[in-house]
Amino acid sequence: MTSVSDKGKNTSGRGQRDLKVKVKSARGRKLSSTRWLERQLNDPYVKRARADGYRGRAAYKILELDDKFRFLVPGARVVDLGCAPGGWCQVAVKRVNALGQKSGKAVGTVLGVDLQEVEPIAGAEIHQLDFLEDDADLKVKEWLGGDADVVMSDMAAASSGHKQTDHLRIIALCEAAAYFAFDVLDEGGTFVAKVLAGGAEGDLQKLLKQRFTKVANVKPPASRADSSEKFVVATGYRKSSEA
Repeated sequence: MTSVSDKGKNTSGRGQRDLKVKVKSARGRKLSSTRWLERQLNDPYVKRARADGYRGRAAYKILELDDKFRFLVPGARVVDLGCAPGGWCQVAVKRVNALGQKSGKAVGTVLGVDLQEVEPIAGAEIHQLDFLEDDADLKVKEWLGGDADVVMSDMAAASSGHKQTDHLRIIALCEAAAYFAFDVLDEGGTFVAKVLAGGAEGDLQKLLKQRFTKVANVKPPASRADSSEKFVVATGYRKSSEA
């Protein structure tokens, strides 16, 4: 059983702050699991996600990326690959005005796809789909009613525990997502995807630079400092270019 001690907040007025939560290791639980739980309990983005109603701290990564590059605009048609648990879709719904709550602004569309079933999200259309299927692009464009303005992906391959293997796997997954984006993006569209730093990104960068006007690599503040993840943001898609 987990034992948690939390002495609450300093309310003296001198630099009010949350005191750290310490988690005691329970019998039979790995030290790494205890450290993960302790990190989660003390992570300010986890706390913010609960307060803001987001399904995970990853929501702030796409928020911060969009604050910088402004691709989730009212009226945009967005595809979120590997959308579970749904935090990125939640952000997109608000920013593209999918619920029509911003008076006088165009109403956008948010389409999430994932291998697993995802709990419904107001303003988003969620489908259980493997985007690697041959006709997945046709299905997505049919559901969207046309081409997409944004294809985004926070997907990561299952961890093997071997750093270089995991790096190669996620780069391969990102490349597959990029080729999917080539099939569904409209002229001038944006592709956003998570990658892991590790030395094999060169071919991916070359591929994207052939098809987009600008390619940037960013580590948003919400991405943990000890993580090797970063995000590629490719803007200005050129449909007529040859990969």
